[in-house]
Amino acid sequence: MVKVYEINGVTPVVHPTAYVHPSAVLIGDVIVGPRCYIGPLAALRGDFGRLILEEGANLQDTCVMHGFPGCDTVVEQDGHIGHGAVLHGCRIGRNALVGMNSVIMDNAVVGADSIVAAMSFVRAGMEIPPRSLAVGSPAKVARELRDDEIQWKTGGTAQYQELAVRSMQTMRETEALTAPEPDRKRIHWDSALPLHLHKNASA
Repeated sequence: MVKVYEINGVTPVVHPTAYVHPSAVLIGDVIVGPRCYIGPLAALRGDFGRLILEEGANLQDTCVMHGFPGCDTVVEQDGHIGHGAVLHGCRIGRNALVGMNSVIMDNAVVGADSIVAAMSFVRAGMEIPPRSLAVGSPAKVARELRDDEIQWKTGGTAQYQELAVRSMQTMRETEALTAPEPDRKRIHWDSALPLHLHKNASA
């Protein structure tokens, strides 16, 4: 069972079509919309401000969402939050991507269709324009994204929307095997290439 906690009389909300891994923790004023994916060990602490994931967003494993009283921390529709990222009192725009282990601080806004590179630090109050690539610590806007890069991001997010369905349908707790089976099957999945390989393939 997902670890869900009421605090001060406020209970998290999870849409029936969203998948939340049983090891994730949801506290208080958390709203998870349709077709969202919440990964293992994610922590959504709505004990001060409200946390919102809009339709089709994903928050991957070990991510943290939190905010100050009176503020909303929002991942808009089709937002994509990579492994280990921290979102604090910020807004992630529609179809934007926050790379692995990045930190997005209070009142920062990541514009629609933008990408924040892995391990970037977006300072409090920074506004990243739509369709931008932001890189570094502190993050700076490097350039405008190309159409094929946005298409690559959109495809990756669609995979997490499909993963939400697949997880609800087939994931179950079990015991580990002691050795691989003969002719061990693989998980077949139409996967998007990593962006650096995608660039090479499209060059």
